[in-house]
Amino acid sequence: MDILLPKIGFSMNEGVLAEWLAADGDKVSEGQPLYALESDKSTQEVDAPASGTLRIVATPGETYEVGALLGRIE
Repeated sequence: MDILLPKIGFSMNEGVLAEWLAADGDKVSEGQPLYALESDKSTQEVDAPASGTLRIVATPGETYEVGALLGRIE
């Protein structure tokens, strides 16, 4: 399952991946906090959409467009 940057606010077009809360290759569970996302108005944790092995493709500190691929859960 792809992990895509979500649209958190009505006017949000991009966000900063503040940090991963799990490491590449970690087993994660659905609903577990997966990463922190900074938008122009707030910072919030985003939960894993599924259970499996995390494969990270996005770098913390970088800005990504809504819908950008951040990683995958295999």
